[in-house]
Amino acid sequence: MMNILRKLLAFFAKRILKRYKPKVVGITGSIGKTSSKEAAFIVLKKKFRVRRNIKNYNNEFGVPLTIIGAESGGKSIWGWFNVFAKAGKLWLGSKDKKYPDVLILEMGADKPGDIKYLINIAPPDIAVVTKVSPVHIESFGTIDKITKEKGDLVRYLPPTSAAILNFDDDKVREMSKITKAKILSYGYSEDCDMSVIGAAVSSENNKARGLSFKLSYQGSAIPMFLPGVIGKHQLYAALAGAAAGAVMGMNMVDIGQALKKFSSPRGRMNIIEGINASTIIDDSYNSSPDAAMAALEAVGKVPREGRLLAALGDMLELGELADEAHQNLGIKAAKLGYKKIYAVGKHNKQILKGAMRGGVSLENIKLFGNSADAAKYIANEIESDDVILIKGSQATRMEKVVKAIMAHPERAPQLLIRQNKEWLVS
Repeated sequence: MMNILRKLLAFFAKRILKRYKPKVVGITGSIGKTSSKEAAFIVLKKKFRVRRNIKNYNNEFGVPLTIIGAESGGKSIWGWFNVFAKAGKLWLGSKDKKYPDVLILEMGADKPGDIKYLINIAPPDIAVVTKVSPVHIESFGTIDKITKEKGDLVRYLPPTSAAILNFDDDKVREMSKITKAKILSYGYSEDCDMSVIGAAVSSENNKARGLSFKLSYQGSAIPMFLPGVIGKHQLYAALAGAAAGAVMGMNMVDIGQALKKFSSPRGRMNIIEGINASTIIDDSYNSSPDAAMAALEAVGKVPREGRLLAALGDMLELGELADEAHQNLGIKAAKLGYKKIYAVGKHNKQILKGAMRGGVSLENIKLFGNSADAAKYIANEIESDDVILIKGSQATRMEKVVKAIMAHPERAPQLLIRQNKEWLVS
């Protein structure tokens, strides 16, 4: 049944694209896909009719559904009938004058061949590659195979297309050699086309407010402030969005004005008011070694008067790298001065080993099997003006910890991830 649905979705999606001919912006990478997608959406919608994936619609089902403009039919036959009825109308019915000019399609890869499958459905006019890291390495085996998979997004681009590449990542930079497309690079490196100058955390009353920086492109630099954003690594999303706007012919003034409305998606380094006048940095959407290290560094630089704390959940799908990665995470937290570390999940003892090697005493490291138990404990630990990072892979459900220590938990549906009925009952 699922295979039939997959083939039908691909069939209709291809024909809809052929009829409407929207510009397709494809985005892939191990880290930062969703944030980059949102930044590109914020920028491009200032000038164009734009649609992007909703939820986690970045696979062989989600990408065609985004092209159709429908949500999944789930387990309902009637629901799928409505999806295909809408698809058929777009293909054969009166032309929809409101169909998007631009489709921003996040393209995920859980296994080899996923990117090829998706670009066969929706060949991108603009391809964005964010970063390569050992996410889903259990499925791919090696980082080189992950790199090859992500590189497929740019490998088959025609010369008339554009490849937007994060040149701060050496593996992504190398992709400039495998494509015939025009290259627009972004990052902090001096040789990047689109770059950041002087990024710094802005604060008020010793509380972090956001990031100030200058966005530089073709000799001009525009002052920017992104409220609620604290990690310099988050600016990669803003750069990717700005680069997409530049490729689409937008000027820097319009791009800068659009980016002022950009905020990180829920669960990605969001600043949330915590109990006892504490500050929560909610990075609970997902986790991987590179992302977790970057989060620890960013939060370690946040202005504060209280203690620096970290609740760290498992990083999953790392295979043989898991023990070393979790130990390194503990070492990093210790070296950066985190006073207490709450380790959650099946790899919690590895985080403990690392933290102790880094110099944190055993009494300041607490282990929990799950996020629900961690939430109850941490809620009684938070002191005035503490700053706490909360990070973990999706399956560890670290948003439960965030909710337990929010100053206004009634706002959880608006601020936190995984708050719909499907997740709340699980």
